[in-house]
Amino acid sequence: MALEKTLVLLKPCTVQRALMGEVLSRFEKKGLRVCGLKMMQLDDALLSEHYAHLAGKDSMMVCPVVAVALEGVGAVEAVRTITGPTTGRKAPAGTIRGDFSMSFQENIVHASDSLEAAEVELKRFFRDEELFDYRLS
Repeated sequence: MALEKTLVLLKPCTVQRALMGEVLSRFEKKGLRVCGLKMMQLDDALLSEHYAHLAGKDSMMVCPVVAVALEGVGAVEAVRTITGPTTGRKAPAGTIRGDFSMSFQENIVHASDSLEAAEVELKRFFRDEELFDYRLS
C-alpha cells in the first residue's frame, strides 16, 4: 500500500477545550507523520466551499481551527478509524469522537472520507510549499 496524505481539521470545540495536543498525539502515536500544520480562522467563503452540504456552519467560525496534513500508509482509513463515526455519542470509546464528543456537529475533528476528497481538501487548506517531507526517526 502506498503512502497517502489526508486532511484533518481540529474544530473550534477542540481548540476551546484545549484538546489539540491530545488529538494530534493520537495520530502521531499511530505512526502518521504530520506534514503540514497551521491555525487559521475560517471565513464564509471557505466554509461554503468545504461544508456546502451542511447548514448551520456558524460554530466553525467561533474561533480558529487547526488544519493538519497527515501522511502514512493507508492514512485516510487509519485517520477515519482513529476518529470514529461522525456522531460522537455513537462512536466507540477509544476513538477521538468516542472519548471527547457527544455531538454530531461539535465532534472534535473533520477527517477526509476518501483519498479523492483528501486531495481536494488538502489543496483547499494548504499551498504546496506548506507541506513538508522529512523522515521520522
